[in-house]
Amino acid sequence: MTLGGPVTSSPGPKPALVPARPASPWKLPTVLQPHSSLLTNYLLGSLLAGPGFPILALLRYFKFHTLRYELDEEGITMRWGILFRREVSLTYARIQDIHLSSHVVERWLGLARIQIQTASGSAQAEITIEGIQDFEAMRDLLYSKMRGTRDRGTAEAKSSALASGESEALTSALREVAAEVRALRQELGARTAKERADE
Repeated sequence: MTLGGPVTSSPGPKPALVPARPASPWKLPTVLQPHSSLLTNYLLGSLLAGPGFPILALLRYFKFHTLRYELDEEGITMRWGILFRREVSLTYARIQDIHLSSHVVERWLGLARIQIQTASGSAQAEITIEGIQDFEAMRDLLYSKMRGTRDRGTAEAKSSALASGESEALTSALREVAAEVRALRQELGARTAKERADE
């Protein structure tokens, strides 16, 4: 006899939980502009320039207001500038490494820099993405796109190698058939010549 309430059967073992991978917050193609915290970071960093603060602050103000990141299925493009417009485009296949870095002020503002490097041999990043608050999701998206293009390239290389291997096998088989046909013709020619000579 049990006391204290109804008897309940204990549930079976719970299934193991698989950690869900968060989906990317962006649908491609998309155009992103930096968060307003980046302007605060720029202005605080400009204070270190001392007397050059007004000029550096003005340059960074214009960079902040013109900075755009365009992402599509092929790659990423970064553009900024008013008088001197700059644009850097990079396909996912060219990406070699992705670094995430932030200093004290950026961490305080909830920002980080995503530095994208290629195999160009330069020590500096080809593109530095700043002012994105979902920087971890952006890094994961870039990693997945980078791996996807490499996997697709490997699959294409394997299929082309397989196709070239099949074509080589077909070519060698056709050469063998042609050699056998040539040998049969010569044998038939020799037999007919011998028969004519016997007559």
